[in-house]
Amino acid sequence: MADDWQRALARWVAAELIDPASAAAIERWEQARVRPGLRAPILVCLGLGVVLLAAGLLLLVAAHWDEMAPGGRFGLAVAVLIALHGAAAWSSRGFPALAVALHGAGSVALGGGIFLVGQLFHLQAHWPAGLLLWAAGAGLGWGLLRQWPQLALGALLMPLWLVSEWLWRCQSPLGGPPGGGWVVGAVPSAAILLLSLTYLAAPRGRGPEPGRRVLLWLGGLALLPADLIWLLAAANRPADGLHQLLLLRGTLPIGLAALGWAIAIGAPLLLGWRLRGRSFWPLAVAAGWILAGMAILSPITPWSYAWHGLGGILLIAWGVGDSRAERINLGTALVAGTVLSFYLAEVAGRLERSLGMIGLGLLCLLGGWALEQLRRRMLARLTGGAGQGQATPTAAEPE
Repeated sequence: MADDWQRALARWVAAELIDPASAAAIERWEQARVRPGLRAPILVCLGLGVVLLAAGLLLLVAAHWDEMAPGGRFGLAVAVLIALHGAAAWSSRGFPALAVALHGAGSVALGGGIFLVGQLFHLQAHWPAGLLLWAAGAGLGWGLLRQWPQLALGALLMPLWLVSEWLWRCQSPLGGPPGGGWVVGAVPSAAILLLSLTYLAAPRGRGPEPGRRVLLWLGGLALLPADLIWLLAAANRPADGLHQLLLLRGTLPIGLAALGWAIAIGAPLLLGWRLRGRSFWPLAVAAGWILAGMAILSPITPWSYAWHGLGGILLIAWGVGDSRAERINLGTALVAGTVLSFYLAEVAGRLERSLGMIGLGLLCLLGGWALEQLRRRMLARLTGGAGQGQATPTAAEPE
């Protein structure tokens, strides 16, 4: 709290550790450097205002789009962008948070403008190009402004462009018949899961790294849904899916399938190497675990659950090694979900209904207690290492 240091200062003066003159000088210096922060209602209003403003502008433009001449359409799209970014520049000194919000709204509106204007130039002939242009605009905004909305938007749009480009190629005449086999869905599911882990591993300490914090939150929010999508893709592998995975047989050309797997695995690993340097090797282990899981998780056997639980344990161990609490928490959630799924699928059906409910209740109570104790011990190890110079950041602490 803001007055904690004042109480501590009063104790030091009472204990005659510092003289009153020094205490007064310290108090003046602290009060001079304090800047008022934004309250939660203000942040909520800013976020809601940006969403409503961007949505309203897009709806207004779309409602009158057919009534406008081509030149008017292009001019209106450009005018909206100039107005948003101009208002952001005007408010940057008096209200920096509003400037960030307006620049973010301008970056979102850029995507709508690209696809609306793209109708004039037949962009729908290759619609993934619009996502690429939008991602490039977000990247340019991040390079110029260094604000988190542009980084978050670019970090979402680049993978979305690659996935859309992959799906378009697979459905085009060059990629074979529509559908393309199981590998069409397996490639993006593996890529998204590995990229979520790469984003999650972006921070490397407690230093001021706001960009890495953005990637951390994106990876943390996307990890569990990405894991579920990957599980569904792996569990639905057909009988000849392993041959498709090994590029031995399939409806896609071998060159296209090999390129898809190379980008799906290579791009997140390259990004991990760029973010973490030589310590990116756990991501390589994760890539091997993901690819091996494509073969192990279908058909579903007890070994499938063991393999998925191993992934959660490895994530916990990685969090302990890097002193990252969020990886410990997410790894614990993965292990808990695996144990619960194994009980419901393999054990509960073989028991009477009453015994199954009793067993499920005991599993939730005792298993939850055991996992929570394990999680607390892991976090306590991080806290104990902090006194010896190790970092103990969590997902909620600023770096």
